[in-house]
Amino acid sequence: MSAKSPAITAVGRRKTASARIRLSRGTGSISINGKPAEEYLYTEALVKAATAPIRIAGLEGQLDISVNVIGGGPNGQAGAISHGLARAIQKMDATLRAPLKKEGLLTRDGRMRERKKPGRPGARKRFQFSKR
Repeated sequence: MSAKSPAITAVGRRKTASARIRLSRGTGSISINGKPAEEYLYTEALVKAATAPIRIAGLEGQLDISVNVIGGGPNGQAGAISHGLARAIQKMDATLRAPLKKEGLLTRDGRMRERKKPGRPGARKRFQFSKR
């Protein structure tokens, strides 16, 4: 890493997953929790979802990305990585905010699992009603 291109950090979240992103100019390598992205995110759809901000910004092969992601499952983690990457790219170059915003990548997806309520078998399910 050279002195003229310092690393940029950002955090992305989705459901219960949280991803810390470290971004710097480089060769295009992406490592997630010490593994290559294709190995960690085991399906092509998850890799595409996680790296969408890079494609939209037109920065394929120009950034070295190191990700530390915890919590959640594969889909939540891919969403958290995408959110964090979009925020880091926006920090790096403010002119890329408009295309990222248009694709909805800068917005935190607030949908969470609904909690189980007391006296019920699940979050919304009720026990069977018997009139008599």
